Amino acid sequence: MPSDNTNPPANWSGDLAVRLAKVRSLIPDHVRLIAVSKTFPASIIRSAYAEGIRDFAENKVQEALSKQAELSDLTDVTWHFIGRIQSNKSRKVVENFDWLHSVDSLKLANRLNRQAAEMGRHPSCCLQVKLLADPTKTGFEVDALMAALPDLDQLSHLNICGLMVILPYGLSPDASAEGFAKAQALAEQINQAGMINLKILELSMGMSGDFEAAIAAGATMVRIGSALFGAR
Repeated sequence: MPSDNTNPPANWSGDLAVRLAKVRSLIPDHVRLIAVSKTFPASIIRSAYAEGIRDFAENKVQEALSKQAELSDLTDVTWHFIGRIQSNKSRKVVENFDWLHSVDSLKLANRLNRQAAEMGRHPSCCLQVKLLADPTKTGFEVDALMAALPDLDQLSHLNICGLMVILPYGLSPDASAEGFAKAQALAEQINQAGMINLKILELSMGMSGDFEAAIAAGATMVRIGSALFGAR
């Protein structure tokens, strides 16, 4: 039966501490839990921080900046940007986020690299890849990504070290597993391409409804929202 990969199973309930304990029980120590805090207020992030979470993901720049200002006393938070990076907002993204998961084109990567150089920053980046047909998602097609590797390898102010995968909604568990397996295979293909600087060490894939399948396929980062915070 198809499942929505953004939503946890219906029997998940309880407060944040209970939800977090359940999620953590399903995530191996080597997998990084990123709490997707988009649309939730800063007070909820503060509560999650008190429970030990240090990685938070946002997808809208202005909303994120407001929360970051309110939470400026939490100096050890790592901020992840997971939304579409618009050209007129890219400088703010580079300036205010530690991880950029949604680098979806060579043109964007070049822009981010120039801006990072101007600011003296070196954000960690994932290349967003489109492994299955989905008109609602952007990302590198596999052939275009492989062709762009030599140029991406030269971007000295971006630490390109991962792939981000968002599968189409409504896939069966078997189809989800197949999609995640393609990401693992692509990472291996890239790492065998002989690049000097660009190495894929991270796989950012899996959300509330499918993170267990993503972990089984090699995910090193999972992006969990509703399973922690409840429905939006």
